[in-house]
Amino acid sequence: MESSQKPQRHAAEHEFEESLDQLEDILQENLTEDEEVAKLPTSNVNKADLNQDLTAVDLDAFEDAVADIEKYLDEKTK
Repeated sequence: MESSQKPQRHAAEHEFEESLDQLEDILQENLTEDEEVAKLPTSNVNKADLNQDLTAVDLDAFEDAVADIEKYLDEKTK
């Protein structure tokens, strides 16, 4: 590997790790939300509302993480 590529690879690796951390945070938040929803009394919960809450995901953050991963993989294959 050329020494000129090392800083670029290091930067890409750092971005990739940050993206993975963001993705992990999102998944942990969703897990926590799912646990909170599960604790609600079922007699007062409408199934349609429950399904909507369970599928609510921060798509922008997820898409950013995917884009960062794709960028990292593109840089890695060069």
